[in-house]
Amino acid sequence: MQLSDQGNETLIKSTDQTSRGDVESVSGKGDASGTNDPNRHFDVHQNAKKYYDIEKSPSMEEVHKWQRKHIQGTDQGKEGFPLNVIVDPAMREMYQHVHAQGLTNVFDRFDQQEKIRCTFCVQGLSCQLCANGPCRINAKVPRGACGVDADVMVSRNFVYRHVTIGTSANIFHAQQVARTLKAAAENPDSGLKIRDKDKLLKYAEMAGLDSHEDVKKVAVNFANWVLEDISRPYWEESAMTKVFAPPKRQELWRKLKLFPGGGFSEVAFAQTKCMTNLNADPVDFLLTSVRLGIANEYQGLFALDILQEILMGTQKIRTAKQNMGLLNKEKVNIITNGHMPLAAHIVIELASSPEWQEKAKKAGATGLQVLGHVCEGQQLLNYEDTGKMSAYAGQEGEWLSEEYLLATGAVDLFMFDYNCTIPTLPLYAKRFGTTMVSTHEVIRMPDTEVVEFKPEEMRKQAEKILDMAIAAYAKRKAENREVYIPPHVSDCMIGFSTESVKAALGGSWKPLIDAIVEGKIRGIATIVGCTTARYGQGGSNIFKITKGLIEKDILVLSGGCTSSVMQYTGLADPKAADEAGAGLKAVCKSLGIPPVLSYGACVDIGKMTQTAMEIADTLDVDTNMLPIVIGAPEYLEQKAVADACTAIALGWLVHVAPVPSVTGSDLVVKTLTETTETLGLGKLTVETSAEKTIQIYVDHIEKKRKELGI
Repeated sequence: MQLSDQGNETLIKSTDQTSRGDVESVSGKGDASGTNDPNRHFDVHQNAKKYYDIEKSPSMEEVHKWQRKHIQGTDQGKEGFPLNVIVDPAMREMYQHVHAQGLTNVFDRFDQQEKIRCTFCVQGLSCQLCANGPCRINAKVPRGACGVDADVMVSRNFVYRHVTIGTSANIFHAQQVARTLKAAAENPDSGLKIRDKDKLLKYAEMAGLDSHEDVKKVAVNFANWVLEDISRPYWEESAMTKVFAPPKRQELWRKLKLFPGGGFSEVAFAQTKCMTNLNADPVDFLLTSVRLGIANEYQGLFALDILQEILMGTQKIRTAKQNMGLLNKEKVNIITNGHMPLAAHIVIELASSPEWQEKAKKAGATGLQVLGHVCEGQQLLNYEDTGKMSAYAGQEGEWLSEEYLLATGAVDLFMFDYNCTIPTLPLYAKRFGTTMVSTHEVIRMPDTEVVEFKPEEMRKQAEKILDMAIAAYAKRKAENREVYIPPHVSDCMIGFSTESVKAALGGSWKPLIDAIVEGKIRGIATIVGCTTARYGQGGSNIFKITKGLIEKDILVLSGGCTSSVMQYTGLADPKAADEAGAGLKAVCKSLGIPPVLSYGACVDIGKMTQTAMEIADTLDVDTNMLPIVIGAPEYLEQKAVADACTAIALGWLVHVAPVPSVTGSDLVVKTLTETTETLGLGKLTVETSAEKTIQIYVDHIEKKRKELGI
């Protein structure tokens, strides 16, 4: 075992997993121990036959054939983990490289943690809120020291540990974008621009503001309106919810006392309920989660989507490229990672200028490029104005690939904000020569650079970041460090949103509704959220479910890290129309689109709800009547749980996997999976089997079609 320079943090772990026959060492001798040279890479040509059943490095067409064959086998179990679940070809290669060196990485850490998990925590039956604990509940010990029972413990954990954090994170994001819009209007030298003036004026009018004033004044007023509503007390109804939410839903929410006030006050209200010896009503906790889900949507997701599109341009349907093969050894490579692409947008704009390209060339590079990663990249990939910028080279991958991405040795600078930057990255950055830069005060990593988020000074900050990236490249070149870039790039179609889809349909939802009524499209499933390192997941579960749905003529919308899965498996390519059922295939062929429409990031779920709302309005029905299923087959963290509560508030069936930590309470399970539906809300369903999941979606969609009389 070799220790890094990070105190007690270990980058090189003891390699006790060499018994796995499916992992070879860097040297190709099958012994992973002692291979700690970062400049040694396995030969992809050597491993091609073993992992893709061909003799040479595979083309993407061959990889896509392999992926489809692979998920027909036993990819859901523990045997052969993790290569049995990793279907991203670049991640497969880089996992082997990293694992063979004995480097800590997400899949190996999951495998280690799985062996020591606490069943109390898995079921939600562990509490650490007060000094009498930690307490755990089972059949023999049915109450904690304070007297709390399983129902309260599980429901309270659900609100406190998941929904409040997820909701506050999305509302915080919206707050930061509103702050940035205000800076764009008030500070001409900031580098920021108002790129979608029409959208600004449209939503300013909806908010009841004067849209005939100077556009900069309108921007300031709209930003202030958003900020004021986010900070409204919980006992005053949210203005954004009143303006943006479906009227029929608003009536129900008021009846059930679920209509939220200001988002941050709602979070504080909910967390106060979670204090020791305060609220002991499990049903109230669960309804509080639904109330937070409403705030999460209209003061978080939907608000930030609008604001970012005003600043960066609304989505536009176009073709793009994805995966690690977009890295270029001869260029300065910048990765922008996170969920809030504000500073990144300015970095890309400046990097696209001849001035900065020339600076890169003077350092010995052939140019300078910026690539997106996780949801930040998906947003940048979809925005119309970013797509026009020459320095933006495309999307890298999902969050699981972060460590493997840095291990290529090709990443000169990794800029990050907000969530989905994992704690081991500074260790990888030191080992493989990457400069890491935090661009927001909400996130800090040890031994990394900081460029503090100040919207008023964003141009200056972007220049500083670009200078650091070029310096990092010059050092890489001077040291002649070895680089290995997996040669995989997938073509994809992106830029789908409410506006762009409606425009592609000729400005009306009628063609889509007609296709649904005629049965060419049976219904719509959103496959959203994250990927996990779990057995049976790793992107594989998402891929298998999506394949099964499109074969059943169900149109799929993707958002989050699931979008990367759709891209590296070819399902976001119009060619995938041939894999759909006859009805969906015909619709896709006629429009020239894939059977999976990438809406972009997890935060773009806000735009999916807008699409559903407009379809419901056209049909003059409530949102809960639509033949829609919301799926998060590999949900990961707190924002995903808050988003699930949003979908329940809107009346939809929500599928999640893996099993959330609520099974310790029969009451909580029954409330979330049955009772909420009787109130006119949606409900939760949990299923880990891909085949059973597909049937659940199909059955629910057919039920809704029957209720609509189609």
